[in-house]
Amino acid sequence: MLARYGQVGLFLIVVVLFTLLMIVIPIVLRLLRINPSHPNPIKSSIFECGMETIGKTWVQFNFRYYFYALVFLALDVLVVFLYPWAVQLRQLGLASLITVLVLVAIVLVGYLYAWKKKTLEWK
Repeated sequence: MLARYGQVGLFLIVVVLFTLLMIVIPIVLRLLRINPSHPNPIKSSIFECGMETIGKTWVQFNFRYYFYALVFLALDVLVVFLYPWAVQLRQLGLASLITVLVLVAIVLVGYLYAWKKKTLEWK
């Protein structure tokens, strides 16, 4: 049992070292002057489709895009949880069936709420 804690501890040490390494590498490269320190103003200019923008550059998106994304994400997460359950259906038993039915009920309530608020209608 102590070996498992050792593996977790070793994994945490590797994660912390990797994170610190990803922070330190750009700093070291900048100090060694490998990264460009004088960027070209043309490179720093705004670039969109090769042409300067005409009119307002700030475009406000319709909020319904976000609702569609959230519904898609909820259904995607549901599939991620349902697939392993369906593969091991015979071995898991009645308790897992009840758990999955609760999960599906929660997602269904959210979907019905979005439908009731008419956020899924495109106008």
